[in-house]
Amino acid sequence: MSAKIELVIQPQNHDLGGFEVRRVLPSGRRAMVGPFIFFDHLGPAVFDPGKGVDVRPHPHIGLATVTYLFEGELLHRDSLGFVQTIRPGDVNWMTAGSGITHSERTGPEERAKLARLHALQIWIALPKAAEETEPSFHHHPASALPLIEQDGVQMRLIAGAAFGQRSPVKTFSAMFYLDVQVPAGRSVALSADLGERAVYVVDGAVEIDNQHFETGKMIVLQPGVEGKIYAAKAARIMLLGGESLEGQRHIWWNFVSSSKERIEQAKADWSAGRFAPVPGETEFIPLPEQ
Repeated sequence: MSAKIELVIQPQNHDLGGFEVRRVLPSGRRAMVGPFIFFDHLGPAVFDPGKGVDVRPHPHIGLATVTYLFEGELLHRDSLGFVQTIRPGDVNWMTAGSGITHSERTGPEERAKLARLHALQIWIALPKAAEETEPSFHHHPASALPLIEQDGVQMRLIAGAAFGQRSPVKTFSAMFYLDVQVPAGRSVALSADLGERAVYVVDGAVEIDNQHFETGKMIVLQPGVEGKIYAAKAARIMLLGGESLEGQRHIWWNFVSSSKERIEQAKADWSAGRFAPVPGETEFIPLPEQ
């Protein structure tokens, strides 16, 4: 591709009934970047009063989910009994480990009005030693996350470590995940020592190695070289990556594991109702036929 760019990923757009999702990872050309195995960009979407998101209870194993909002609100409920509203800049980190069930919906106050939603939904694959860890949920308000400013570039460190800072969010492998706002005419450099690295353009456009990239593109950087991201106009980007995990990861529906047999077990457990339910919810998403 170039001296600094290994791959450019074009997302697949999906209409989920009233709002659009850009599916970036997994891609046919790239399954993971560091431990990042799933990357969805939701919206921006506008919901009329009475409408909203209704992701019914569904299961996960072998991963951690990370919900991060730019606009709007979502209400999280899970089988551990946690009920948490997430707002822009906050982090909901849910470790599925051996198994968890959760739902994400537009809350009643948001549903009563014209509401906007703009968010990222990320899955982090767990190292083999942590795949069967006890499930857990942690909410981190925006005020708890490190803010980094370099030459006018503002960065919120969502998870992991980068630029001399570490997020309070507990992770299971070396990684980094940042929300970065780059003013027009400014740039940010991504060190080569961060492992696998990618840039996702949320809004605006950037230039890397004299190539132009607009909203929705994920640019995977070549290993071993510094990546400089320049914004001719103001841009919002996500920087993400980290050390690659040991061995292959299999992904089927909402399940991630280093073992195909473990995924088959999870499928059977969900079909048989052996996952813990979400308190107060009776709906659920059935196991897909394929």
